[in-house]
Amino acid sequence: MMADMEPQEGLHTIGELAGRTGLSVKAIRFYADEGIVPPTARSAAGYRLYDAEAAARLDLVRTLRELGIDLATIRSILDREADLGEIAAAHVRSLDERIRMLRLRRAVLSTVAHRTPTQREISLMTDLARLSAEERQRIIDDYHDAVFGGLDLDADFVARQRSVQVELPAEPSPEQVDAWVELAGLVQDPGFRERAREMARAQERSRADGSFAQPAEDASRLAERIAESVAGARTAGVAPDSAEARPVVDELVAAALEGGAADTPAERRRLAEEYAVFTDRRVERYWKLMGVVNGWPAFEPRVPEWEWFIAALRASAGTA
Repeated sequence: MMADMEPQEGLHTIGELAGRTGLSVKAIRFYADEGIVPPTARSAAGYRLYDAEAAARLDLVRTLRELGIDLATIRSILDREADLGEIAAAHVRSLDERIRMLRLRRAVLSTVAHRTPTQREISLMTDLARLSAEERQRIIDDYHDAVFGGLDLDADFVARQRSVQVELPAEPSPEQVDAWVELAGLVQDPGFRERAREMARAQERSRADGSFAQPAEDASRLAERIAESVAGARTAGVAPDSAEARPVVDELVAAALEGGAADTPAERRRLAEEYAVFTDRRVERYWKLMGVVNGWPAFEPRVPEWEWFIAALRASAGTA
């Protein structure tokens, strides 16, 4: 059977429309029979004819179908009785989404070429990269809910934690795709969530008994001092349980206890246990990955210094 013929001025036959839209004659007839894009008019001989608006609607249908949108949803989009301008705007939005998906697919393929992941990792990367910005943020928000929910914590601290946004760029690098996949897996891991909540519960207890009242600036200065002193000892190859470590530990304990408790073995053990609660390589990894995803400046890991100091505290207290 020949394609519909007899065009009229400003109207196109199915054959002409197929050439313009890239759809087959069979597909155009299907959309007409389903009432998705009915013909604009019919010729005297009964052939279906389509105007420019119908052609634009067919272009939109094709784009939406390529994006994987089902016919029921397409019908609901087209049944809004939108004019050609509205249809064009919807088409632009669809193309923007397609461009976003293509960029993410390109990033995933670049990652695959970069390090040859397993089939499961490729599937995971594809699924996670396909998420919208809102869906990616929801993963992080769910993690925060699991960690902080129901605890009596400093409101400003929790607000700062929750304010962290996942901002994977439109064209992420292979490193950013890798980091996002690892980060999403990490924050959904029950063991990691429980470890982070353990830290939060320790803060809640400290806040309740008043032992968490050290000003943030003082705590930050002490942390920097510990990091610098321990980094120097570690660089020099000093073992935490050695005699050479003792002067470093003594100096740092004096700074930590300044104006407070006396320096005793029991107090050193208490400090070691307190610092151990808040020292975790995976928690530091969380912030490292978040920084890679968001393009933040890189930072030097501090956990190894704290692990050395904790071991040195225990050794100096006779508990190594």
